[in-house]
Amino acid sequence: MDRAALTEQLAETGYIADDALSMALFLSITLKRPLLLEGEAGVGKTEIARALAQATGKRLIRLQCYEGLDVNAAIYEWDYQRQLLSIKAHDRADLDPDEVERHIFSDRYLLRRPLLQAISLEEPPILLIDEIDRADEEFEAYLLEVLSDFQITIPEIGTITARSVPHVIVTSNATRALSDALRRRCLYTYVDYPTAERELTIVRARIGGIDLRLAEIVVGFVQELRREDLEKKPGIAETLDFVAALVGLGISGPRVSPEDVHASLVCLLKTEADRKSVTPEVSARLLGKVA
Repeated sequence: MDRAALTEQLAETGYIADDALSMALFLSITLKRPLLLEGEAGVGKTEIARALAQATGKRLIRLQCYEGLDVNAAIYEWDYQRQLLSIKAHDRADLDPDEVERHIFSDRYLLRRPLLQAISLEEPPILLIDEIDRADEEFEAYLLEVLSDFQITIPEIGTITARSVPHVIVTSNATRALSDALRRRCLYTYVDYPTAERELTIVRARIGGIDLRLAEIVVGFVQELRREDLEKKPGIAETLDFVAALVGLGISGPRVSPEDVHASLVCLLKTEADRKSVTPEVSARLLGKVA
């Protein structure tokens, strides 16, 4: 698959990638290197992995990072309940303790979490490590070992080496600095809010049959809104919700009113401070620039 074909396949899923992103994805797949995507929340970083999985027909495995994420949640843990039941059953059978231990610490009782799942498949999946900046630095350090060798050591049974190397996408909202070591192991691209032209293409691709003038006004309004001093600027998902709300109200391009727009800001603004700062007067001013 060449880069043009990949871009086209992503577009067929509704994801419109710019040249920089499509090149980064193509090189990541070709070179079998993890891809680090950094950018503000809401610009579509997670959606990239979903679209790539859909476009390539590969399984998507997602590890959602959070503070306190540990090995049990990310890599593996033992099914302790089944192990206890097995121990009790073997006690009654009066078997050798070493044999019992080998039995209960076998693949049969191993619960594979996302990282172990990803390296255990015959066909390489898309492994999404989402919001790595939310995880602790200790977990990030452990992740480096996995990304370097694509193998995981389990003390009770030994080292498990990847059957196939997954296509890894790591996302970060830049809430903390990531280590240089992680950055060196990854290809990198910054995912910004889309240009007006690309956002219009996304809207028309995702919401079929939308009135062109309405799409132009909505995209123009959202682009202007992002220039305001907001706590949380609306992302692409919010734009699509906003368009769907106006379409659901039966509004077409020539009939967009400041009142309709302001009433539908619940789709775009997600904090109380932002709702208070974007008054009806502000909505009318922004709409006046594009309508």
